[in-house]
Amino acid sequence: MTSKFNLLAGASVGIAMIAAGPALAKPVKHKAHKAVARSNSQNAEIEALKAQVEALTARLDAQEQNSAQATAAINNAQNTAAAAQATATQAQAQVATAQAAVPGEVKTQLAAMPKPKNAWANDTVISGRMYFNASTMTQKVNGVKTTGGTAGNGTGFDIKRFYLGIDHTFSPIFAANLTMDISNVVGSTSNYNFNANSATAPANSTALVGRGFYVKKAYLQAKLNPAFIIRLGAADLPWVPYVENQYGYRHIENVLIDRTNFGTSADWGVHVLGDLAGGLLSYQFSVIDGGGYRNVKVTKSVDFEGRVSTSYKGFYAAAGGYSGKRGNDTEGAVITLPTGTRDIRTATRLDALVGYKSKLFGIGGEYFHAKNWNNTNTVATDKADGWSVFGNVNFAKTWSVFGRYDWVKPNKITNDDFKQHYFNAGIQWEPVKIVDLALVYKREVGNNGDLVAASLGNQNAPSVAIPIGGRATNSEIGLFGQLRF
Repeated sequence: MTSKFNLLAGASVGIAMIAAGPALAKPVKHKAHKAVARSNSQNAEIEALKAQVEALTARLDAQEQNSAQATAAINNAQNTAAAAQATATQAQAQVATAQAAVPGEVKTQLAAMPKPKNAWANDTVISGRMYFNASTMTQKVNGVKTTGGTAGNGTGFDIKRFYLGIDHTFSPIFAANLTMDISNVVGSTSNYNFNANSATAPANSTALVGRGFYVKKAYLQAKLNPAFIIRLGAADLPWVPYVENQYGYRHIENVLIDRTNFGTSADWGVHVLGDLAGGLLSYQFSVIDGGGYRNVKVTKSVDFEGRVSTSYKGFYAAAGGYSGKRGNDTEGAVITLPTGTRDIRTATRLDALVGYKSKLFGIGGEYFHAKNWNNTNTVATDKADGWSVFGNVNFAKTWSVFGRYDWVKPNKITNDDFKQHYFNAGIQWEPVKIVDLALVYKREVGNNGDLVAASLGNQNAPSVAIPIGGRATNSEIGLFGQLRF
């Protein structure tokens, strides 16, 4: 509007100046016809300017009208949006009011309506794990291959273990587990019942317990709290399964005390375990038979194994121990000494583990000290020490290299010169999440004692006697792997 007034004012001034032109000029005498011509020219100019002013006024009026229409449209749109928002708010209020108005008895009826039953399979998980290898073994004594029907030389395919497990959850508190273990039978076969401890029992008959298919775990669990879980039955023991989890290559070899038979992975009894401080601390204490998961015992006393551990940002550490008579404290069992008889001895074992794991690499070390582990019912007493170091590097997403070294003195009192050295090294590939395949080399050396070839993983290989001052070796190379689901 202001610009319109300015333009019209300017045009009016122009017309006025044209009209006043003759009056402002100096008086000059002219002829009459010249004065009339000049007056006609000024009138024409004034008329032209008036026409321009009228055209300009019309254009400004049109622009002002368009602006007013646009302003009105904007105002209408804003009013429409405000009305829509008010309508939506009112609708929401009506819905809330309607929900609040639902009678309580209707809600009760809805809650009481029958729901579809939960099938038992929805709370049951079936899992499996198989360790296998195809390898070549060479056994030597003093540098010469062993010969005869019991020689541990040759090539073959072997399935070390096949675990088949069933886990069922009854409620948020109660659950159960049954795990069957299928393994090769070592020793003599038999189709009749016999007393494994009798003089007429077949050689190595104690290895027939389970006959190759047996229960490894069977327990009822009550999880009262993540920090307090109780298991009744055959279940994982505190030490070996924990070390296996940190080691990560159980399918290549048993961990230290399991490989050297100074401990086992499961037993029958009462097991209490849990995690504290959000997993920073964990523990497990087990009161058990002591005969191992293959050998259920009824004894006058029970054994004890325990562990406390911690984990923080990849670092882990654990300490544990064992004390008991290893299932040999049966009624009437005594040790006959030259001076008379005495009760069965107590076997003890102290354990320690420390290490670090990340996505790139892992490293760890295990140590144990045992006393009378294999001498609870013998005249002689004995001690044992051993340690293991292991590590791996994950140099690609599905590839890793690994290695391990064990050193053991199994008979520090009865044969102090006897030492065992063991190592393995290899490269592993994980083609899919449930399969690991590894090319592995293993070697074990024993001096001045018995070297148990089965500790290399070939459970059908016999032990070999090492002459005094002699040396025995087991070497193995092949493809090792695991399948899990």
